[in-house]
Amino acid sequence: MGDQTVHALQGVDLHIRANEFVAFIGASGSGKSTMMNIVGCLDRPSSGAYWLNGREVATMSGDELARVRNQEIGFIFQSFHLLPRASALDNVAQPLIYRGIPLRERLALAEQALQRVGLGGRLHHRPNELSGGQRQRVAIARALVGKPSILLADEPTGNLDSATSEEILALIRELHAGGQTVVMVTHEPEIAAQCRRVVRLRDGRIVSDTRNDAENAA
Repeated sequence: MGDQTVHALQGVDLHIRANEFVAFIGASGSGKSTMMNIVGCLDRPSSGAYWLNGREVATMSGDELARVRNQEIGFIFQSFHLLPRASALDNVAQPLIYRGIPLRERLALAEQALQRVGLGGRLHHRPNELSGGQRQRVAIARALVGKPSILLADEPTGNLDSATSEEILALIRELHAGGQTVVMVTHEPEIAAQCRRVVRLRDGRIVSDTRNDAENAA
């Protein structure tokens, strides 16, 4: 920034295993969004290394990174990012277009994903015909439709009321229980407390890495 170098992350050493449920938590400027962007292959680290499923991300070409983001990582955003004029079914099927999957197969997979998140009766509704919680469920179905190895959730309940937030968190916990690896960014301690592992960041560094599972509590 100008003549000043800002280290968004410094000396971070972290290993996330398959089927973990991890929260990155910290105040604004702590580095949690940068962590999410690196894990999601949206940013590359300027030093150090990030390995995803056995491959160092820095060695991947732009096309390879695009493929990884499309096939290995499912993104859930606070603002949903749904196409306003498209149905729930078409929104969920969209990522499959870039894999060259035929239309009929895309729609069948999208329908399965929507049924999985409890929206089998809302296939042809547009976003403005859905509640906030239903829109987030569509976004989760879209993230899941490609069967990614990692589900990244960036403040997934930030635009929802408390009751709807709990519904979405219950769905994410259910997905984790079914074998999905989940990494969530949040600034809310009560949300992080529902994750099995909590990584707290401050000034670009990890200040704590704790587990909330029953075994640890015992």
